[in-house]
Amino acid sequence: MEKTAVLLVNLGTPGAPDPKSVRRYLAEFLSDRRVIDLPRWKWLPILHGIILRVRPKKSAKLYQSVWTDKGSPLLLNGQKQQAALQDRLSETGVHVVLAMSYGRPNLNEELEKLHDWGVRRLMVLPLYPQYSSTTVGSIWDGLQRSLAGWRDLPELLFIRDYPDHPSYIAAMVARVLNYVATHGMPDRLILSYHGIPIRYAQTGDDYPQRCRITTKLMKQKLPKLAILETFQSKFGNEEWLTPATIDTVRNLARQGVNHVAVIAPGFSADCLETLQELAKENAKAFNEAGGQQFGYIPAVNDSERFIDCLEDLVRSRLRLKQKHS
Repeated sequence: MEKTAVLLVNLGTPGAPDPKSVRRYLAEFLSDRRVIDLPRWKWLPILHGIILRVRPKKSAKLYQSVWTDKGSPLLLNGQKQQAALQDRLSETGVHVVLAMSYGRPNLNEELEKLHDWGVRRLMVLPLYPQYSSTTVGSIWDGLQRSLAGWRDLPELLFIRDYPDHPSYIAAMVARVLNYVATHGMPDRLILSYHGIPIRYAQTGDDYPQRCRITTKLMKQKLPKLAILETFQSKFGNEEWLTPATIDTVRNLARQGVNHVAVIAPGFSADCLETLQELAKENAKAFNEAGGQQFGYIPAVNDSERFIDCLEDLVRSRLRLKQKHS
């Protein structure tokens, strides 16, 4: 078989939880036109004159609160996903690689390694279950920039998203049921997706529709739970998708709802936005507003069912023999 590789791609992470590393990471992330599409003459002075002077120190403290002895949670979870998928595909000869859109392992550098290896079939598998131009679109742009200099292009397969994949849904449902078995039935289950500016959705980004697909299936699989769909991580002054997660948890507490659980279907790996923003900031907001019990349900990470999802995507799209067929 011609040399075949699967490239898993996630957002990225600073190399260390210190202001210098965070500044370098944020500069790369927030310079991406897919993330912030304002005219450069308007955006870059704000980015370099204000944001990169103030935000790195604050963000570094947040990263420090979730950093592990082995490093970044997002990177560690990604490495576990890569290793688990590689193990599942061991008999196929397919080479599984992890890359990040920003920071390291760098997307361009990992593609160059694959080029040197002699890749002839390349499957790019973003670790975002729901498509957005700000995430999957950015990976596509990075891929095109890297491949532009190759004379010997590989056969390319790009996975847009998989919001309704049965094993992905099963992985999240299993997380929820495990939480219920341990902590009891919550009064509300919140599905918190990363937000985007409403303007992006109005001009063609179908991310909200992709999120609704996942939400609908979660509701079907968990009919006894009262499920709400919300959006988190607002950045800047534009109007973003609503309702906001943090506003929702506050309002629920004020309405007398005592027990809320939150899971983040758009995050395939736990990271700053889940471990700090959801598990800590939202818990604090809920409790301060009068709520009694707030639970964060972990991302799918390297759970068996999520690796089932990735394996099925690879085997079916690359037309490999199914392992248990």
